[in-house]
Amino acid sequence: MSEYIEKEVHHLYYDYDENCARTSLKCLSHLFAFPLSDDVLSAATGMHGAGYYGAQCGLVEGPLMFIGLYGNKKGLDRNEIVKLCHDFASEFERNFSSLRCRELRPGGFSPDDPPHLCECLSVKAIQFSYEFLKDRMG
Repeated sequence: MSEYIEKEVHHLYYDYDENCARTSLKCLSHLFAFPLSDDVLSAATGMHGAGYYGAQCGLVEGPLMFIGLYGNKKGLDRNEIVKLCHDFASEFERNFSSLRCRELRPGGFSPDDPPHLCECLSVKAIQFSYEFLKDRMG
């Protein structure tokens, strides 16, 4: 599974220039055999720190969206989904020290950054998200 995530993140970043939110969603969709609509993926287009603004990281936003979608499919009520989102954010912050893109991104943002600077972080975060969701949602 971690090998799949590593290869898929690289593929989505370098072959499709996907952002971290869409990459998270696509990986989780595959791992949980839960197809996503084009509308969901379109909604995640600017969710990589709010379009490079450096706000909440797409590695958080993508899984939060997935929790809502997958939780609804599994019959969870609104309060259960909200609690899972809260717990996810809390555990993500504890493991990665922040939810903010500008703090998580190695070196912050610079015009001369190489492409997909967050690839290693993405692999770790998606692995974390998968384990969290598998443990909490089955």
